[in-house]
Amino acid sequence: MSVDDERWLVVNGRRWRRTDPELAEETVRALTSHLGRGRSGVRAAKSAGDDDAVALARRRVGLAKHGLGERGDPWWEITLADRRRRAEDALAELDALDDAAD
Repeated sequence: MSVDDERWLVVNGRRWRRTDPELAEETVRALTSHLGRGRSGVRAAKSAGDDDAVALARRRVGLAKHGLGERGDPWWEITLADRRRRAEDALAELDALDDAAD
């Protein structure tokens, strides 16, 4: 596997950044769950015509993707400690969104 194969996933000719492979499985699982709920929330909010809910759901998607290393500074360009901190910070913020919704 080449370095590019470790960093990028190509789907239908479009290149997508892969999830940081050094993140703990538990962290990836939690962030992926938030990502899925965010994407589902975007669809539901768009169907309902609720712009505020769309914005909140997109925020959840963005936070999750940043935490996974799929957005923001490329994970291979920052230290492992900073990558883990970014994931933990994103997860804390996402969990806080859940707490605020309760």
